[in-house]
Amino acid sequence: MTVTHWWWVRHAPVTVNEGRIYGRSDLPCNTDDPELYAGLAEILPRDAVLVTSDLMRTHQTAQAIADAGLALPPRREYVDLAEQSFGDWQGQFYADVEKTDPRIVHDYWLCPAHYRPPGGESFVDLVARVAPVIEAVSDENPGRHVIAVAHGGTIRAALAVALGLDPERALSFTIDNCSITRIDRIETGAEDPTPGSGRLGWRTVLVNRLPGTRAPGGKAIR
Repeated sequence: MTVTHWWWVRHAPVTVNEGRIYGRSDLPCNTDDPELYAGLAEILPRDAVLVTSDLMRTHQTAQAIADAGLALPPRREYVDLAEQSFGDWQGQFYADVEKTDPRIVHDYWLCPAHYRPPGGESFVDLVARVAPVIEAVSDENPGRHVIAVAHGGTIRAALAVALGLDPERALSFTIDNCSITRIDRIETGAEDPTPGSGRLGWRTVLVNRLPGTRAPGGKAIR
């Protein structure tokens, strides 16, 4: 049996958007919380592979964790791990977008999983592009720990893959900034030594864990 451990970390808070939708826009994040990153550095595994998206907020978050004492290898960037693109909505205020069409109003995401914003992509599209990255990185690093600093939508997509969830149900997960979500890919019964050729399954170890005594927010995350 080969177990590949995925440690997903959502990036630090984006505070420069002034309440506007940012989605796949490349905005910086606020990493001014040394205690939080020290906690992450203590929890996350040593000798892990580091993957991020191509957006700077994931790079800054990984660097903050490294500065807090966790030795990390050079990051491997994957464009397909970026946040869902909300297209023409990016840069607009949430309230203004919600006024355009009442059918898109959603309890805990910007829109239903199958809805594709103008010029953007749906959450279903996001799941479709995240899944092959997870498969490829797992096959390239069997039995290892993978730290993936990514985005709220990306981590929900990973949970959809691991649990075989309908995309709409996957949106119900809360994924706070700087929280850890851990899923393991388990491969058994491989007669062919090539990684990924055996029976593949997933287990969910934890979702939305924050370091120390910090309680998850449980609020809408966009």
